[in-house]
Amino acid sequence: SSQKENKHFVPYVVENKLAPARAVAHVASHEFGLPVFDLDALEHDTVPKELILEDLIAKHRTLPLLKRSNKLYLAISDPTNVRGLDEYKFQTGCSIVAILVEDDKLTGLISKLLDASESRFDTDLDEDLDSLEIASEEDNVREEEASDIDDTPIVRFVNKLLLDAINKGASDIHVEPYEKRFRVRYRVDGVLQEAAFPPLNMAGRIIARIKVMSQMDISERRVPQDGRIKMKLSAKRAIDFRVNTCPTLFGEKIVLRILDPSSAQLGIEMLGYEPDQEKLYLDALAQPYGMILVTGPTGSGKTVSLYTGLNILNRPEMNISTAEDPAEINLPGINQVNVNPKVGLTFAEALKAFLRQDPDVIMVG
Repeated sequence: SSQKENKHFVPYVVENKLAPARAVAHVASHEFGLPVFDLDALEHDTVPKELILEDLIAKHRTLPLLKRSNKLYLAISDPTNVRGLDEYKFQTGCSIVAILVEDDKLTGLISKLLDASESRFDTDLDEDLDSLEIASEEDNVREEEASDIDDTPIVRFVNKLLLDAINKGASDIHVEPYEKRFRVRYRVDGVLQEAAFPPLNMAGRIIARIKVMSQMDISERRVPQDGRIKMKLSAKRAIDFRVNTCPTLFGEKIVLRILDPSSAQLGIEMLGYEPDQEKLYLDALAQPYGMILVTGPTGSGKTVSLYTGLNILNRPEMNISTAEDPAEINLPGINQVNVNPKVGLTFAEALKAFLRQDPDVIMVG
């Protein structure tokens, strides 16, 4: 009868209370070999808004969770809904990775998103950029010292640059001045790709704007500087950027490392591991003792893998401490320490202190 009513099988079973949503999800997981992802762990503000296709969401009860490179991770409650997966693949041009979720939670999240779509997702890009709030680590933005740095087109361009990088799933942004051109590149899935070529005469103002946002000394161009930007996308979601400048022949090159706290909350299923590698990592995390070494090139996912592992282990019965340089993503419930060699707080000193702190898990990186 579910076919007569043009409903998918799983929603029909759940809505008619023939079986609880959780039980249906776990049976489907066993039958189709898909992991079950808990949507309660996902802030709906993290859903990629440019991929919210309302007609497909309502029609097929599917929801995009994350996009990495050309892979789109799509939440579904009914693995037999092949047509929904195919339509999303056709509309987005992405390779689809199905993530199994409980039907009642998926229905609730879809309802929230569709109810809020007019006010939150149909806004013009200009309004999005205007509404962004940029704050320093102390949540105080210093008054800008030169009027041209606060030039509205420059502010809007830099904000758009940061937003585009977030939406593309980039790990780093490279802002590079050369003799005859000015280039911006994003590192996506470990590979640098060209993103923009702003006019060369804008280079100085764009670099100065980023330095002001990062609480750096805009008059100092001879030595490297470090800073941090916090971009508040909404009341519940903020993205941090770790910023470094380096003086080059034709001006300061700036690299911004994107630190998205939500990336550590999505679960290991979202990291793109091959099944055997995922099992290897989970088995290692489940061991009562031992050491896990995480290595790899820039942008390969070392940080997110480590934080995801910590998040899996982050339970009330565990005492977890980390020594980091610096702490890139804040994880509630974990004791994170920034090493500071200038005052004698080295990795060695931090480890010595941890041993007196009754540790269960220690992370160094």
